[in-house]
Amino acid sequence: MMKRIKISVIMVAACLWIHAFCGPVQALEAGSYRLLSVSETEKLVLVSRIPDQKKFLLDATDVKISINDNSGELKDLILFTIVQVQMDTGKKKRKGINLDGNAREIIVTDPTQK
Repeated sequence: MMKRIKISVIMVAACLWIHAFCGPVQALEAGSYRLLSVSETEKLVLVSRIPDQKKFLLDATDVKISINDNSGELKDLILFTIVQVQMDTGKKKRKGINLDGNAREIIVTDPTQK
């Protein structure tokens, strides 16, 4: 009987430790999106998921931008409408603006440049 109680206490402690130190995990999402707006001054990107048109306002301060396998900048994205976005989803606030996540990488392939 004492062994069962000790094992149960250890299991509960382990679960609490994992929950306390791992915290909420942000989901990583990637796919094709329609680029709706780019704010160079605030480093924000507004995109819409193509199948269901769900909109995401993303923090783009640390985003890696690739245009035809070359590095690019936020101002270069204005020329394109369809982009591949890899993002961390998770609600957060920056300067009073509610954001839907962080853009990790934005990839654009321009068919006219191939």
